[in-house]
Amino acid sequence: MALVKYNNNSISAVSSLASLPSGALVPIKTLTASGSATMSFVHGSSDVVLDNTYPIYVFKFINIHPSSESGSPAFSVNFSTDSGSNYNVTKTTTCFASYHAENDSASAVAYRTSDDIAQGTGFQILNTDSGADNDQSTSGEMFLFNPSSDTFVKHFISNTNFSQLNDLSMSFYVAGYCNTTSAINGVQFKFSIASSVNIDSGKIKLYGIKDS
Repeated sequence: MALVKYNNNSISAVSSLASLPSGALVPIKTLTASGSATMSFVHGSSDVVLDNTYPIYVFKFINIHPSSESGSPAFSVNFSTDSGSNYNVTKTTTCFASYHAENDSASAVAYRTSDDIAQGTGFQILNTDSGADNDQSTSGEMFLFNPSSDTFVKHFISNTNFSQLNDLSMSFYVAGYCNTTSAINGVQFKFSIASSVNIDSGKIKLYGIKDS
């Protein structure tokens, strides 16, 4: 087979890219924090879609900043089966993290035994000891799979990177399932452990992944 070499003229001659797949990530809702105690996505409320329209949903966290470091705040999530009346779904999860100090004094990868949940209903933390300096924040994403299923448990996977209050870059991994066959129709985020800490600023974007 002869080797075909392309140049700028070859590429400029392309008149159609119809064979390339269109984007599958569909924007649904953006919430912007401003001293917010919680940020909630409830199906059917404020244009939020969280049903069988898409088989996979993804939440993007963009520069989530706590109002203070009081009580070592942890960005966290919980789920609802009653359209946001309660966020207390039973979950089993697993969690590990890696970190590296700004001054190169410490680094590690470790399982987070104290941060996982075994058939508990509390909020699952997605990071820990969030820094609240003006230049510190959390960014990342969480995938939620088939939340409207009335047959299977609901799996979710999260990865965040954040500036930890001791000046560490920490990457935090959480995966687990909501142990219910009821549809998940609400998802709430907040800073837990330190209940007085609000989400000072930042955005959470919800997308559906079509044809997945």
